[in-house]
Amino acid sequence: MSLYSRRKTVPVRVGNTVIGGTNPIRLQSMTTASTMDTQGCIEQAIRIIDAGGELVRMTTQGTREAENMRLIREGLTARGYDTPLVADVHFNPAVADVAARIVEKVRINPGNYVDPARTFKHLEYTDQEYAQEIQRIRDRFIPFLSICREHSTAIRIGVNHGSLSDRIMSRYGNTPAGMVESCMEFLRICVEQDFMNVVISIKASNTVVMIETVRLLVKEMEREGMAFPIHLGVTEAGEGEDGRIKSAIGIGALLAEGIGDTIRVSLSEAPEREIPVARKLADYAERSAQVRASAKIENGVLRLSYDDTLLEDFQLHAAMDAGALLIDGKARDLELSNPNMSATQIKSTEDAILQGARIRFTKPEYISCPGCGRTLYNLEETIARIKAATGHLKGVKIAIMGCIVNGPGEMADADFGYVGAGRGKISLYRGKECIEKNIPEENAVDRLLQFIEETMKK
Repeated sequence: MSLYSRRKTVPVRVGNTVIGGTNPIRLQSMTTASTMDTQGCIEQAIRIIDAGGELVRMTTQGTREAENMRLIREGLTARGYDTPLVADVHFNPAVADVAARIVEKVRINPGNYVDPARTFKHLEYTDQEYAQEIQRIRDRFIPFLSICREHSTAIRIGVNHGSLSDRIMSRYGNTPAGMVESCMEFLRICVEQDFMNVVISIKASNTVVMIETVRLLVKEMEREGMAFPIHLGVTEAGEGEDGRIKSAIGIGALLAEGIGDTIRVSLSEAPEREIPVARKLADYAERSAQVRASAKIENGVLRLSYDDTLLEDFQLHAAMDAGALLIDGKARDLELSNPNMSATQIKSTEDAILQGARIRFTKPEYISCPGCGRTLYNLEETIARIKAATGHLKGVKIAIMGCIVNGPGEMADADFGYVGAGRGKISLYRGKECIEKNIPEENAVDRLLQFIEETMKK
């Protein structure tokens, strides 16, 4: 008998796709072309869909981008594609109102839907003042729900660790409890308004924070009688081996517990490359639960054996099986075996999993976003240059972010940050502190490396 069973959730219809309930885990990705680039978005969306993507998200910075999604939808329909489109909205609720009339789903971020952009300042509120802030959210959010109801538009309430509002952080701190409350404020309004066409996500680049927060959210929803579907992802996971392993740890640990109705593997690579990895995680979830139940742990060492012939499969399966056991403290070390892998491949996989689970750091950690229409420079090329120059900096955390949406916030967990500040302009950070603004892109990587070197000498 299978050990795996999905958490029961309310099914949510997104166009011709249903998320949650008894439906399969849905896979999705996000275009990286500008949403004003109609043909570029159409071609990227088709590559995502042909790879197995069941929803395609696009950034919508303004009403022009939201309106242009109508042309993108028409272009896809003309090519024979009816996969639901999702508008990704930050900072401007009026854009969400427009998008809700055009696409099948709109993602809003509680951290910047009504609350102003974060400044990392501590704010003091009386209970009455705090209640007034919640009323401001209600006053703006309820009309949006009415538009969504009228047009049968689903929404995603998507909380990111890197973009909590100053209001939430001032009362709850930069904590899982704060992330959950940021989400629950909006969910309570949805329930009160009997609007149930809602999917939720609560993401972090730190796998420990991500897993703890999603578990806490599930408990809080159960306590308040809610059962909304959950979208899983490790945000800013990175690329290559590290991005895949980090995603498998966070997503896999929760899937093995029956949590998760739709997933995105956020890689700093071409978006269609995310889908096959997500497919492997979804397909392995049931077996992962069985392996974890029979895992051998001796003197704190988790021992797992595999016979995968593809390195990626070996890495993903081991990361899924080991992730929660390491993060929950049931094991503090890892030994893998696979007759089809070299000793170097096995050791590299062990080290990457232990680092991804925040147990032991043996190399730098790169927190890099997957890119979207907001990205202001060549992300993959920049990541490659920074990695090549910093690979020797054991344990140093470097964030490489395309724009400011999550940039400063996710970099609170990083030592140094490289953030797109404008077209051709880069700002550098130490933690949350901006140390140099608007550096020409052609000089920015060298300046970052110089700053890291100067700091490390102190």
